[in-house]
Amino acid sequence: MGFISNFQNKGCVDGGGGGFVKGLIRRKQVDAARSRSSSSSSSDCDSANQKHHPELAKALTVPHLIAIGVGSTIGAGVYILVGTVAREHSGPALTFSFLIAGIAAALSAFCYAELASRCPSAGSAYHYSYICVGEGVAWLIGWALILEYTIGGSAVARGISPNLALLFGGADSLPSFLARYSIPGLGIVVDPCAAILVFVVTGLLCVGIKESTMVQGVITLANICAMIFVIVAGGYLGFKTGWPGYELPVGYFPFGVDGMLAGASTVFFAYIGFDSVASTAEEVRNPQRDLPMGIGFALSICCSLYMLVSAVIVGLVPYYAMDPDTPISSAFASHGIKWAANIITVGASTALCSTLMGSLLPQPRILMAMARDGLLPSFFQDVSKSTKVPIKSTLVTGLLAGTLAFFMDVEQLSGMVSVGTLLAFTMVAISVLILRYVPPDEVPIPSSLQSAIDSVALLYDSSSSSDVFVEKTKVNTLPDVITPLLVSKHASPEPSFIETSLAKACFFVNEENRRKVAGWTIMLICVGVLLLTSAASNLYLNSSLRYTICGIGGVLLLFGLMVLTCIDQDDARHNFGYAGGFICPFVPLLPIACILINVYLLINLGAATWTRVSIWLLIGVLVYLIYGRRHSSLSDAVYVPAAHVDEIYRKNSADLLA
Repeated sequence: MGFISNFQNKGCVDGGGGGFVKGLIRRKQVDAARSRSSSSSSSDCDSANQKHHPELAKALTVPHLIAIGVGSTIGAGVYILVGTVAREHSGPALTFSFLIAGIAAALSAFCYAELASRCPSAGSAYHYSYICVGEGVAWLIGWALILEYTIGGSAVARGISPNLALLFGGADSLPSFLARYSIPGLGIVVDPCAAILVFVVTGLLCVGIKESTMVQGVITLANICAMIFVIVAGGYLGFKTGWPGYELPVGYFPFGVDGMLAGASTVFFAYIGFDSVASTAEEVRNPQRDLPMGIGFALSICCSLYMLVSAVIVGLVPYYAMDPDTPISSAFASHGIKWAANIITVGASTALCSTLMGSLLPQPRILMAMARDGLLPSFFQDVSKSTKVPIKSTLVTGLLAGTLAFFMDVEQLSGMVSVGTLLAFTMVAISVLILRYVPPDEVPIPSSLQSAIDSVALLYDSSSSSDVFVEKTKVNTLPDVITPLLVSKHASPEPSFIETSLAKACFFVNEENRRKVAGWTIMLICVGVLLLTSAASNLYLNSSLRYTICGIGGVLLLFGLMVLTCIDQDDARHNFGYAGGFICPFVPLLPIACILINVYLLINLGAATWTRVSIWLLIGVLVYLIYGRRHSSLSDAVYVPAAHVDEIYRKNSADLLA
């Protein structure tokens, strides 16, 4: 079987039968890889044989990315969340809850950092899923992210007006044209202030990415200054009063370690937001260096501030006496410093404004990425020539979010925000496993290059046998951990049956079937995680059934971890996207831990939240079936071996020059 018979028509997908299934799993090429591989061709030929999308401005550096990450992550939640979590879950151990949640968030950040530097294109988790998993999953991730950012921005905007009212003197002190009021007979409370703020931020985002990021940086700096005030002034009060919150007879863990871990699950959502950095990847000047640094520094700053603020507040007031609604300001008020409430209110207001910008920034870029791939109308991919911003997508996003913020009390829908984020985190971790063990070995080529494909295919078919396209079988060497157990004469205990069987199994996994083994293993890991987390979270199941399901899920999970640890990672990963960027450490352990944590949090969001999200996802499925599947840019693509993509483009360029 040669080049033509194996690959020439493999990517053509039609609408029926097996073609529909192929459409769901078809994967696109890394956008960055296309520009890299064609860099050696002349610009005239390149413009003739490729369809260029309007480019975004390359304007962002590490400080801009830190401003986006910190501004999108630190919201008013920290000003409220500390009271509720301390009273109900963690007690004085709240600082450890923030630390554990920060470590869990860092697992996702490591995965994001590798994919963002390898695939620096707009779309974030949607883009990574499309490359590594397939079109169907990518569509659902993109559709879920649209919901997340729309409702998230609206909910944040609705929370700003009450804080601004406090600065004017009270809950009803806003000017009449900004104050909330009820529509008689409908029971709807409209919020003009929220809608106006959304429209102002939308206009700012249309000006330019660098300008809007600078404004967000200033607002974020004001928020950080307010938090530093809380840390410094609160620390002074703590040392002066002897830290009464820590002088408790119940100890540091009044709810036990389980309570601290439950608190960590709750405050984990205070870290979601750093993924906004990845959505701006196409606008970063040096993505291989700046994106990992921006994500890492932003998360580190947020975790440090969260831990310091929580350590101070739970030390000023006993956890059981904390106000669940205004824990920080009430802690200062209990020590006679009521004027500090104004500074804290300013911090909460600036935090909300910065989070609003962070919520509205990524969605236009996701809409643009989906439109580029043909899954949404081309209207959304238009980029302004002057500002280099997807202005139409930005205006649609602002109009929709502003309308929701004006008419709807979206607090009851705010749980849906977490679904999109956690789904994205999960798919990014799965994408890292796929990238390392089963990276795409075939990539789509436009059907307009069919003549070049035929020429290269005939060249190889006539000059060599099919062995040219099949690498020699490569037997994996035994892992360093297992080999000594089998060959060392001084190993006192005999290797266990599991160790011996696993070593023998790894020895017989060769290059020809390694990809199949790795692919099935990744699928078994996902099934094991789903079984384990579902059974562990469902307290209504019979105990014996629950433990059985947990055991099956745990066995699948551990088996998958051991298999992936033993077999080699695919050498093709080195040629995936851009090289020289961040490499996620501790693979496969770290991505698997990330999947486990995020799926557990997803399942525990509640039935009501999942019911609402399911309705939205069902609408997305219908939109995909009616429009996206038929207009996908891959609908007429031809899939060829990844090793021969550059040669096909060079052949096409040479033909055009001739």
